Amino acid sequence: MSIALTSPVMMILGGVWALLALATAVVWWLAPAPESELRQRIRSWWLIVALCSLALAFSRAAALVFFGLVSFLALKEYLTLIPTRQTDRRVLFWAYLSIPVQYFWIGIEWYGMFIIFIPVYLFLLLPVAMVLSGETQGYLRAAGTLHWGLMSMVFSLSHLAYLLVLPEGEYPQVSGPGLVLFLLLLTELNDVAQYCWGKLLGKHKISPTVSPNKTVEGFVGGVLTTVPLAALLAPWLTPFSVLDSLLAGALIAVAGFFGDLSLSALKRDLGIKDSGNLLPGHGGILDRVDSLTYTAPLFFHFTRYYYF
Repeated sequence: MSIALTSPVMMILGGVWALLALATAVVWWLAPAPESELRQRIRSWWLIVALCSLALAFSRAAALVFFGLVSFLALKEYLTLIPTRQTDRRVLFWAYLSIPVQYFWIGIEWYGMFIIFIPVYLFLLLPVAMVLSGETQGYLRAAGTLHWGLMSMVFSLSHLAYLLVLPEGEYPQVSGPGLVLFLLLLTELNDVAQYCWGKLLGKHKISPTVSPNKTVEGFVGGVLTTVPLAALLAPWLTPFSVLDSLLAGALIAVAGFFGDLSLSALKRDLGIKDSGNLLPGHGGILDRVDSLTYTAPLFFHFTRYYYF
């Protein structure tokens, strides 16, 4: 099935490309060194924006494959970082196999199976596979870390893809790509706003042992930036009323902050700065989707239960 991009979605996407071009010019002026972190970040953003735009512009199947690949790379990166047992190799294969199955439920719009496949069936079946291997040493840690990874990297992120297939109902002007774009823009802009406000005004640390750079001022500034942005973008991309758009903006801002903080705690526990080096200037996939692991499921259910 093809994806028909509405005029508002195309206009907002055009605005994103224009903003990125402007940011590129500014960064090239501020950071003349070819391998500076700012330049690396901008180059990575060009790649991210290009891939997301292509995924939304082609067929629904292509978009689902793209988001499934993001889940795969995130889970692979996560399983590379955490300690795993030699006896669990077969179990890890089943965990990876759950990704195409989860996105298949989205493709056929089977919400009932989508919502219980990982939290119920895999939660019950993967420990059985572990038990049958006969290895009990480290069983609880192995089961717990694997389930947490599946819930965060596959189940949570797959909610982003399910926005593409929500029924239009009485809102024919609203498209799945519009909802996806709304969520992605606000989640990423919230991260940028919190970083900028924290750099400018940050004095009071929220959780210094987990993420010393996160401050009360950065958090509040991010919320106060994201909420009005949500109100501005909502009429173009969503069916939300003004009040609901403000609530959605606040939800994304707060959830995004704690998603980022949660992954920071994971990296602190593992003693690493970045989850990988796939995206120069950003780190790994997990460093870029950490906020989405919280914002995607919460925004999806906010939208589904109030509007569809």
